[in-house]
Amino acid sequence: MGSAYTPGLTVSGDVIVRRVRRLPIRGEVLVKIGDPIQPDTVVARALLPGILQTIKFAELYGIEPRDVPSQFPMKVGQTLAKDQVILETKGFLGMGKKTIASAFAGTIESISEVTGNVLVREDPIPIDVTGYVTGKIAEVLPEEGAIVETRGAMAQGIFGVGGETTGTIHVAVGSHDQVLKADNIHAEDKGKVLIGGAGMTLDAMQRASEVGVAGIVAGGLRDQDLIQFLGYDIGVAITGQEAINVTLMVTEGFGFLPMAKRTFELFLSLEGKRASMNGATQIRAGVIRPEVIVPLEQTSAMAQTAQSGGELTAGTPIRVIREPYFGQLGTVTDLPATLQVVESGTHVRVLKARLDDGQEVMVPRANVEIIAG
Repeated sequence: MGSAYTPGLTVSGDVIVRRVRRLPIRGEVLVKIGDPIQPDTVVARALLPGILQTIKFAELYGIEPRDVPSQFPMKVGQTLAKDQVILETKGFLGMGKKTIASAFAGTIESISEVTGNVLVREDPIPIDVTGYVTGKIAEVLPEEGAIVETRGAMAQGIFGVGGETTGTIHVAVGSHDQVLKADNIHAEDKGKVLIGGAGMTLDAMQRASEVGVAGIVAGGLRDQDLIQFLGYDIGVAITGQEAINVTLMVTEGFGFLPMAKRTFELFLSLEGKRASMNGATQIRAGVIRPEVIVPLEQTSAMAQTAQSGGELTAGTPIRVIREPYFGQLGTVTDLPATLQVVESGTHVRVLKARLDDGQEVMVPRANVEIIAG
């Protein structure tokens, strides 16, 4: 029997993870190879030019534009403070006195005798890229950022929303098939990454947001609940930029689906440990998976490097990612070499698998992903 390569999800208690931490524009890298880092360590910084503000000095002073260079009290290159007086008239016999202060701070960039305007550039806006996980710098990308490496446990999901966050792992339900509800979440869960079972209800998401929970991981969630929680339909675009204060990740799919036992048991073993979490998801080209990473101080010598795929052979654990078996787990039993005709009439490569519920099924190889461990 042959083998094949297919994308996969990592669920492992001991894996080497590398993450690229890159600035959106060129800047300064603040670390060097081998430096230890924490999730909030700034590894690189760039400065965006500040906003350009306009002072209509000729109009305010009631003078000709050509007179502005001689009447404006500062020169190009000088620094202007907020609330600094830039215009003061004496009036007539002390009456009608006018004083105008700057509404912003910055550097004088130009004084125009054509328009009569003064342009002020506000202070640069810093953009910081942090380490995201506890680990070390494996590689420096000059003027761009760095590659961070850590070793520990990692669980990837099928879908997520919300950006990067950190928190302590807490398993909030009693079993892998229990749904996380609002009454499972308490005030002391603030800042934690909560682990549910088969899903998370809308009231659980809302309660988590109110309490200040860092993130929730569960088997699934209902799409209508997510739409109501976000306030809009997320569509198929990349996620991770939502304006929410709690990051969400599902490991199995949409609906209430029991979390895989091995995934739930992994989280049980990580109770109380500090995790880094990211809900960013992209399903199409350049696949991005939501993830939870828990760096470990001591791990076995059998760590593997996290990667996006693996080899399909008999016995490979898989998850089906298309209907009619969406979200179901199973094991590959055979990889037929010849192309098969599927319901759409297309000739494709398929595999045979035994699902966890006992069914023997045949599905296109493109419709499964490996559960890498």
